[in-house]
Amino acid sequence: MRLLLAEDERELSAALQAVLKRNHYEVDAVYDGGEAYDYLQTGNYDGFILDVMMPVMDGFTLLKKIRSERNNVPVLMLTARAEVDDRVQGLDLGADDYLTKPFAMKELLARIRSITRRMTEAESSSLQLGNVVLDLLVFTLEVEGNKERLPNKEFQMLQMLLANPSQIISTERFMEKIWGFDSDAEYNNVEVYVSFLRRKLASVKSNVTIVSIRNAGYRAEVGNDSKNPS
Repeated sequence: MRLLLAEDERELSAALQAVLKRNHYEVDAVYDGGEAYDYLQTGNYDGFILDVMMPVMDGFTLLKKIRSERNNVPVLMLTARAEVDDRVQGLDLGADDYLTKPFAMKELLARIRSITRRMTEAESSSLQLGNVVLDLLVFTLEVEGNKERLPNKEFQMLQMLLANPSQIISTERFMEKIWGFDSDAEYNNVEVYVSFLRRKLASVKSNVTIVSIRNAGYRAEVGNDSKNPS
């Protein structure tokens, strides 16, 4: 499970990273709100630990921005401010949970498990973007009655793209989630499977295209027939 940690206190960040990695989380650490926003655009995260008081862009502003862009990554906010109004503001902006400093590491881990579990439980049996419906139970891609059953890796790749329509998903992230860290698979496998998916999307007359973002990765977009996907 991959987490993004945005905490500008470097000693605390280092301590949190150590604890999270010991508990088998992969962690990307950033130290200001602007950097965190950039990481969220190019990474696909299972959870986001966000400090409120951050340079460049504070946690409240960042949370409001990503929620307005339909990024539904589970968010646990951290703050040294214990006022009820601050907690209410964070929750109203779309935070999944709130933790006041100082806190016990056991409680932090429990809250991370809780927000990521709720996200998993809330997932429906299908994903939709544009006129494309991806059935998560039977691995089928459907557009207005036209169906294609997808092999496992193609299914996982399309699921990642449809679940994160505003995000660029890197080749490295596809490799990590689908093939695994220890795989001997080559990075060009991702390009090959993207080409398979593009053909299948075209065959069912989808209005969703998989667009290549140079030196960054891939993103699913609606209604871009005139754009060259490659």
